[in-house]
Amino acid sequence: MTGKTDKIALTPKTHATPPARFSHGVRKGNILQVAGQVGFLPAVEGQPPTPAGPTLAEQTLQTLANVKAILEEGGASWDDVMMIRVYLTDVDHFAEFNAIYDRYFAGLEGAAAARTTVYVGLPKGLLIEIDALAVLG
Repeated sequence: MTGKTDKIALTPKTHATPPARFSHGVRKGNILQVAGQVGFLPAVEGQPPTPAGPTLAEQTLQTLANVKAILEEGGASWDDVMMIRVYLTDVDHFAEFNAIYDRYFAGLEGAAAARTTVYVGLPKGLLIEIDALAVLG
């Protein structure tokens, strides 16, 4: 029988409080789950969230930065990520997204994370959402 391991909610300083009862990330033992992140710029107290820009490239790079911030808050890095789920609003963005994704992860050593891409509806102006699952050593 093992002892209970507490869940730790993760909210980097760059992130606003979630709009509902959920955590941006949760770590329990060596498992870290990053909730779906979008391309909002770092939070400014008293200001509504602002997308990084209108383009897929701007939003993708900011979304990846937001995921990375949560990973780091929980003591993880991209090397610990086992699974990435990508949610795009437009099937025509798939090739462009893959090019951005490949450039972003070009320097990462070791096996690439598994990835799933699906097409969804997101709030107006948002083009992409990404979540991740990491397992720490």
